[in-house]
Amino acid sequence: MSLRRHFGTFLVAAACTLASMSASAHAILTDSTPKLNGTLVAGHVDMMFKYNSKIDQHRSRIVLVKADKSETVLSIAANGSKPNELDTSADLTPGNYTIRWQALALDGHITRGDVPFTVVAKQ
Repeated sequence: MSLRRHFGTFLVAAACTLASMSASAHAILTDSTPKLNGTLVAGHVDMMFKYNSKIDQHRSRIVLVKADKSETVLSIAANGSKPNELDTSADLTPGNYTIRWQALALDGHITRGDVPFTVVAKQ
């Protein structure tokens, strides 16, 4: 094979590698408590947001948005054994809420999303 052909093959392989690395760099939410449009019982609620990659827990953010649009920043629990999760908790009364999350993957890419859910009274 000629040098030109080897170089062309190298460029294609390098481009594919870079594309796959950048696509996998974004933290994608794979599981959560509460679930998207889910229902929880009022009281002290532990919340978990699991991603497909390691998360910088110190520079990520979780905000609780109430039905009246007021916002409360929730503390993220130190969770060294689960580097792909953001964990928090809150005391919730019945109503509609949204968790607005912002996750910073360790490579510096930020992703954001919302998880709306409902809290019902204890029975």
